[in-house]
Amino acid sequence: MRTLRYMLLAGLLGAAFSAQATPVTYKLDPGHTMVLFSWSHFGFSHPTANIGLGEGTLVFDDQNPAKSSVDVTLPLSDLDTHVPALDKHLKEPDFFDAEKFPTITFKSTSVQPLGGKHYKVSGDLTVHGVTKPVVLNATLNNEGKHPMTGQQAIGFNATATIKRSDFGLGAYVPKVSDEIQIDITTEGSVPKAGQ
Repeated sequence: MRTLRYMLLAGLLGAAFSAQATPVTYKLDPGHTMVLFSWSHFGFSHPTANIGLGEGTLVFDDQNPAKSSVDVTLPLSDLDTHVPALDKHLKEPDFFDAEKFPTITFKSTSVQPLGGKHYKVSGDLTVHGVTKPVVLNATLNNEGKHPMTGQQAIGFNATATIKRSDFGLGAYVPKVSDEIQIDITTEGSVPKAGQ
């Protein structure tokens, strides 16, 4: 009888460990995601624009982060600089050409833990029909049950720097900076059944 109890306990512990080690898939929340990019405008100001999240999936394995991944789509229809005329201009052919290239996508190719809650996320960024490798410096903000929904949730911040001319968006360089600073904050949750 004692042997049976030990076997049962070992099985339960093994199952619990396996459950913890399994990668968790999160659906990113557009309402709690901001993808901000900023640039120098002739050296006088540093405007910021937000591109809203269309769809995003994050797979996170805290036991083996190298098995993690992220895949997001950002619709240029949601581009918001808080200046309607600038929104319109950025969507025109000399910049994003949003009619021809309506989305920006990022698909990770590797995730490297850097210690603590910091990660190097390498991936392919596609803008204006051009795909280039980009590295995100990501920080895990929180992971656990969300106090509002009770669902398993996760949140990250990330930063990157790119050159817009690499993506065929070189209008007004260098007076309007080629270098673009990207700041991201996002959270996601495990979808409920049927979602």
